[in-house]
Amino acid sequence: MGKAANLSEFDRGQIALVRRLGSSITETARLVGFSRSAVVSIHAKWINDGDTSSRLQGVDRPRVIKEKGRRRLSRLVKQNWRQTVAQLTAQYNAGPSANVSEHTVQRTLLDMGLCSRRPTRVPLLTKRHRQLRLQWAWEHRDWTMDEWKRVSWSDESRFLIHHVDGCVRVRRLPGEQLFLSYTADHSQAGGGGMMLWGTFSWAALEPVVVVEQTMKAANYPNITADQLHPYMAFVFPTGNGIFQQDNAPRHKTRIVLEWFEEHTDEFHLMSWPPNSPDLNPMEHIWDAMERKLRAQTPPCPNISTLRDLCLDIWYNLSPVMYQKFVVSMPRRVVAVLKAKGGATRY
Repeated sequence: MGKAANLSEFDRGQIALVRRLGSSITETARLVGFSRSAVVSIHAKWINDGDTSSRLQGVDRPRVIKEKGRRRLSRLVKQNWRQTVAQLTAQYNAGPSANVSEHTVQRTLLDMGLCSRRPTRVPLLTKRHRQLRLQWAWEHRDWTMDEWKRVSWSDESRFLIHHVDGCVRVRRLPGEQLFLSYTADHSQAGGGGMMLWGTFSWAALEPVVVVEQTMKAANYPNITADQLHPYMAFVFPTGNGIFQQDNAPRHKTRIVLEWFEEHTDEFHLMSWPPNSPDLNPMEHIWDAMERKLRAQTPPCPNISTLRDLCLDIWYNLSPVMYQKFVVSMPRRVVAVLKAKGGATRY
């Protein structure tokens, strides 16, 4: 388990939030996946100082990458802000400087403030969009954790053999915005791919669905009937479950809405603001799967292997990991309120 000195600001905020919601030290440590000592340290700092940031400094030691090398590394990052540490290391070592390890490059990038972050996938928000997002946030600002635990989150994402287009990660300096526009380069990859549809709640993951063709309004009702219905009945047998879906046209057709109306005594359909992937924790599930897919060596050679890998990753996702995303919902609501309905860093 991680130590307090090694935690990101997001992890520190999660610890403080869970403790504020009344969870014990042991329960908080289990939910966030860090040691009890880290939980005690971070919570004490929040109580005493009003923030959770770390003031610890690294041990003084000679830099492997000197100032000239750091400037060169910065130029390499700016040439392509989506590069991985492995790619940056290979380019750096191709130059006149001495060879360095990926670990050294990663440590130097962090020291320079060029951290890798997942951009917020929020398209341009109109005034009406911001109003609806703000209204949704006000409606849910007082929700308890028990209420958030009753929500089943859903989303679709397309995975490609040579590139996963669900999410990308970028390097940026502290304070720079992370908003990523939807542009054509998201799908510029060859080799074919497939669409996955998934849902999860605090209690469990639903079996992920491999969509053999493009998700359309015609096949979405089959998924809700064959997959969602038994899942909601099993996880929320008393009928108090809440299902979340975005406002994609296929989710708003008459046949789909009528199906949900027929099952209102079994679970409820959550109202959802438009253009709000930053509010849906399913985005982080896809992000986690992307990282695991990119770590595969060798990469996927065909669709069949890609399918098997995606299913294996999905069914081995840790409950601690996806429960952390549910715990983050109050923070997301607060972020939307602070942004007055605008896009957030999530």
